[in-house]
Amino acid sequence: MTKIICVRFRTAGKIYYFDPGEFVIKRGMHVIVETARGKEYGRVVSDIREIDEAELKSPLKQVIRIATEEDADRETVNRIREQEAFKICKERIAAHGLEMKLIDAEYTFDGSKLLFYFTADGRVDFRELVKDLAGQFRTRIELRQIGVRDETKIIGGVGICGRELCCHAYLSDFAPVSIRMAKEQNLSLNPSKISGVCGRLMCCLRNEQETYEYLNRKLPSNGDLVTAPDGMRGVVESVNVLRQKVRIIVDEGDEKEIREYPVEEIYFKPRRQKGHGKGTKKGDPEESADEKELEELETLEEKEGAGSRLDE
Repeated sequence: MTKIICVRFRTAGKIYYFDPGEFVIKRGMHVIVETARGKEYGRVVSDIREIDEAELKSPLKQVIRIATEEDADRETVNRIREQEAFKICKERIAAHGLEMKLIDAEYTFDGSKLLFYFTADGRVDFRELVKDLAGQFRTRIELRQIGVRDETKIIGGVGICGRELCCHAYLSDFAPVSIRMAKEQNLSLNPSKISGVCGRLMCCLRNEQETYEYLNRKLPSNGDLVTAPDGMRGVVESVNVLRQKVRIIVDEGDEKEIREYPVEEIYFKPRRQKGHGKGTKKGDPEESADEKELEELETLEEKEGAGSRLDE
C-alpha cells in the first residue's frame, strides 16, 4: 500500500495523486507540487490515505512543501495578472482579426508559462499572435483550443434546475452522454429540453441512468399485451417509472377503459434489457421535427468525446 493525498489545481478540476512524504497534510490545506507544467499551487481535497500500488498509473511525485503565506500571496498576484493578460490578449486577437473567442488566461505558479484558452469553429493560425504575446509578456505562451463543454466549465452559470452547473461545481471529468439515456428516462426528445447551457446533452442525464435502467427492466413497454389481476387482458397505454405503476387499456363491454395497476400485480412477459422511450420511431411526427438536430447533437458528442483538455 502507498500513502497519497489528492490535489486539485482548479475548481472542479481533475484530481491528481501525490506522495505526502514526511509532511502532515490534511484536507483543505494548500501545497506546492511538481507537475508537467512546473511547480504548481494546489488545494488538498483528501486526508492522507493508502491505496494499492496497482491503482497508480505512473510513479508518484512528492510534495515539495506545504504552501506558506508567501505562496498564497504569489498565487493571488498571479490571479490579478491573469485578468490583465486576458484583456491584452483579447485586444491582440481583435488586432490580428482572428476568428476565435478567448475564454480564460492562466499563469503557472512560477510565472514561467502563460496559457490562454479559446474556442473556435475550426483551426486557427495563431502563430503571429503567439509571437506578439511573447514579446508583450516576456514569458512562454501557450494557446489551447477547448470545446464548448470546457468553456462552460470555466465560465460557470446556472442550469435549468436553478442550481450551479455541475461541471463548474464538482464534476472532474465529462462522462459520455447519449440520446439513448433521454429515451430510457422517458424525457422529451426536444433538443432544447435535454441540452445544457453549453448546447450539448445535459451531463445530469447520466446521474440517474443506472436507476432508470434497473426500474425499466421491471416494467412492460408501451403497446405490450398484459394481464390484469382480475384476469382481464389489455394493452399498456403508459408507465410511471418512478412509481412503478402501469396504465392499461381494457375492454369493458362495448367501451374501452384505462386502468392503473402496480407493476407487481400484473402479468406480462419480462422485457429484454433495452432503452425505454416514449415509443417513438423513425418517421413518427413527434420525433421527426427534431430528428436532424438530435443527430447533429450526437455527432458533436462523438467528435468532442467526454474528456476535458483543461488539465492536460
